[in-house]
Amino acid sequence: MKNALLNRLIKQSILAVGVGTVSLFAVTVQAEINPAVVYDKAGKFDKSFNEMVFGGVKRFMADTGMTVREFEPTNEAQVEQGLKKLAQRGSSPIVAVGFAQANAVSAAAQAYPNVKFTLIDMVVPEPNVQNVVFKEHEGSFLVGVLAAMKSNTNKVGFIGGMDIPLISKFACGYEQGAKYQNSDIEILQNMTGSTPSAWNNPSKGGELARSQFEAGADVIFAAAGGTGIGVYQVAADMGKYAIGVDSNQNHLQPGTMLTSMLKRVDNAAYNSYKAAMDNVWVPGIQAMGLKEGGVDWALDEHNGALITNKMEARANAVKAKIIAGEIVVHDYMTDNACTY
Repeated sequence: MKNALLNRLIKQSILAVGVGTVSLFAVTVQAEINPAVVYDKAGKFDKSFNEMVFGGVKRFMADTGMTVREFEPTNEAQVEQGLKKLAQRGSSPIVAVGFAQANAVSAAAQAYPNVKFTLIDMVVPEPNVQNVVFKEHEGSFLVGVLAAMKSNTNKVGFIGGMDIPLISKFACGYEQGAKYQNSDIEILQNMTGSTPSAWNNPSKGGELARSQFEAGADVIFAAAGGTGIGVYQVAADMGKYAIGVDSNQNHLQPGTMLTSMLKRVDNAAYNSYKAAMDNVWVPGIQAMGLKEGGVDWALDEHNGALITNKMEARANAVKAKIIAGEIVVHDYMTDNACTY
């Protein structure tokens, strides 16, 4: 009897040690990482694209207790310098914010082949670069539907930042959504400029918005970074509606912002760090659309009174159809044309 009891206790002890070993192993499989981020020149408090990334950085730090090194360049030369300096100091993965960092990421990735880089919004074919791109045309389609439903003039507008294919991708998706909802609606379109300064020109954005409103538009979607702030202000001043982009900008002009087209760059940053920590980070291309939680439209306390139950139901029904493949939104960047 005593021997049986002793044997059972020994087995329980061995089992306990085994369980402890498994638990210890589960903890130790997580890799030690030194995450970092290099923002675009607009800075992490641009109330748009960069600030959305910053939100993902903050969330990762809060969830893990880790510190993410941050660098805010003020000119083009500093971008590559910042990436290389962080890599030299042992940072990895390093998140690079925006398509304008493509050349700098390529150079840094080649110089530091053992460092992981995540580039948001562009593709660099290096074996240690994870490229995260978005299906902006899908999210823009949804806000186009909402704009067409809200419009009383049968005319809506779009104001882009820098005149590049990526922004035409937003415009084309928006046009498709508005036309899907109302085939007779007219879409006015303007780009702010052809240089990077087009992302941070609120006065120009305001001028373009006023011109479109005076031409009959009553809802304008601005995909223009900081330039959009001017669009939203003029919309508020003239009693019209505006649609934000990238981050949830509904709070900037409550009662004026019909919605915001969310581009979940915060998830791109967060997921890069988490994947590296969990030893599942992979290079290559990741395309994030509605199905992948990469884009969406925003509904909250700041615009709830502007979105009727009918509008919400319609937007969500269209969203479900896009995810199911029943609606295929044309991507401007596949042929540099808005054909649908």
